[in-house]
Amino acid sequence: MRYDAEKSQQLVLIFEEFMRATLLSTLTTLTVTIAALVSPGLHASGMGKVDLVVITKSESSMALLRDGKILKQYRIAMGDLPAGHKLKEGDQRTPQGRYTLDYKKPDSAYYKSIHISYPNEEDKLRAKALGIRPGGMIMIHGQNPKSPLPPEQAQQYNWTDGCIAITNAEMDEVWKVVDEGTPIEIWP
Repeated sequence: MRYDAEKSQQLVLIFEEFMRATLLSTLTTLTVTIAALVSPGLHASGMGKVDLVVITKSESSMALLRDGKILKQYRIAMGDLPAGHKLKEGDQRTPQGRYTLDYKKPDSAYYKSIHISYPNEEDKLRAKALGIRPGGMIMIHGQNPKSPLPPEQAQQYNWTDGCIAITNAEMDEVWKVVDEGTPIEIWP
């Protein structure tokens, strides 16, 4: 009987997290949409540093914000199974939640990359409760150097192992305006 009670509690926690993420995702998407209407057409060149990066997985979109205003948006590629929160290593999903862009890697296998602080404490606790490994090494990075497709065409497909990919030219823009320590919110 104890086993069933523990599993039931785990399911309740996962459901509560899903509902919280859904509400926050809706509010974030609304904020990002309103900000885009207020400040369209701004470019990365000369935009200054950003204070928040927002990923909206359902829209394959990454927005760079400062003071609640969108400065630039990008089309992103993600893992092969983008729907849902990353639960375990190798599940091809991009995590959801609030993280930090905690370090930059100029010599990445995918041009340049910026590390996302996944897994956070909540992710680690969930994985432990489920008896699985949460995975890690989730990055925002450039193109796959082995892809035969031109960058813009490659961005039409989800091809990463759970990372967030943009073109190399876009990565150069993001590299300049995102400092280590910048928060990132990843929504469904």
